[in-house]
Amino acid sequence: MSHSTDNDLSNENKIKNKGPFGAMMILIFGTLALIFGLGLSISIGAASIDLTTVWQAIFAFDADITDHQIIQEVRLPRALGSVLIGAFLAVSGAIMQGMTRNPLASPAILGVTDGAAFAIAIAFAFFPGMSYLGLMGWSFAGAGLGAMLVFGIGAFAKGGVTPVKLALAGVAVGAMLSSFSSAIAIHFRVAQDMSFWFAGGLAGVQWISVQLLVIAAVVGLGLALLISRSITILSLGEEVSKGLGQKTVVVKTAGIIVVLLLTGAAVSVAGRIGFIGLVIPHITRFLTGVDYRWIIPCSAILGALLLVLADLGARMVNAPYETPVGAITALIGIPFFLYLARQEGRGL
Repeated sequence: MSHSTDNDLSNENKIKNKGPFGAMMILIFGTLALIFGLGLSISIGAASIDLTTVWQAIFAFDADITDHQIIQEVRLPRALGSVLIGAFLAVSGAIMQGMTRNPLASPAILGVTDGAAFAIAIAFAFFPGMSYLGLMGWSFAGAGLGAMLVFGIGAFAKGGVTPVKLALAGVAVGAMLSSFSSAIAIHFRVAQDMSFWFAGGLAGVQWISVQLLVIAAVVGLGLALLISRSITILSLGEEVSKGLGQKTVVVKTAGIIVVLLLTGAAVSVAGRIGFIGLVIPHITRFLTGVDYRWIIPCSAILGALLLVLADLGARMVNAPYETPVGAITALIGIPFFLYLARQEGRGL
């Protein structure tokens, strides 16, 4: 066996020995924190409802009680939607960072989110009254368009693709698609309908939205877990991956499908919510190591928790009015992005 192959196997063995303790702490305590956060999210709003009533509304629903109706029809779907969307964005970011070995990769930064919003703007302008399922399909297509443009531009960059060059291409493409979306919204007079998707928020989540998100979760998160070991090996580099006999094209194709499915579903329901896919995978890797069999489920838990808390903050910052939840996540994500860009910029 060659020295190179010995190193490959050594790398794989090191991966197996990292992170179970940190991951189990996240899965246990993160889940408990998420349940508590869900209770607060359902309880707090324009009218505060005590946690006992929340429990009764979920497990002993009485249609004659107004608070029960508010919880079942408004607050519960919104809370569950925030869990799923936060998990989707975090897992998408983790997979993108693993596949590209780019610490700056995330759906928002690499044009995927803006592409999905651009496609939704077209759908609103030319196909008014489209169903949630139709919007989700357009969102998937737009997410694919955004990713294709960013990676296409990055491939032609002088000196090859680097994390910062790919991020710059993503910012440029995102700004372009965002401008096109705004122009379409204004010209076709759907700006009011599109304002929700531009700002990002969870106020419009309904049970039909949650049902579609659950389907996307079963397919997307299930596939993400299936390819998690392959993403771990791919994150070590293509040469290592091929040396261990991995079919990198198949893994990358599956990873792209997961990202487009999860991001497209998230944007179609909640609009553009940035930086969860950037911040959460870094925190997760710091706590669990580099094994994506741990990173993916832990990112899902932490991403869900972050969005639940961000949505709660969005309702409390300027009560009784709501602040766009995208603004709350941006306050966390932008400094983090600038820090990472500065670190990676030294390698230009």
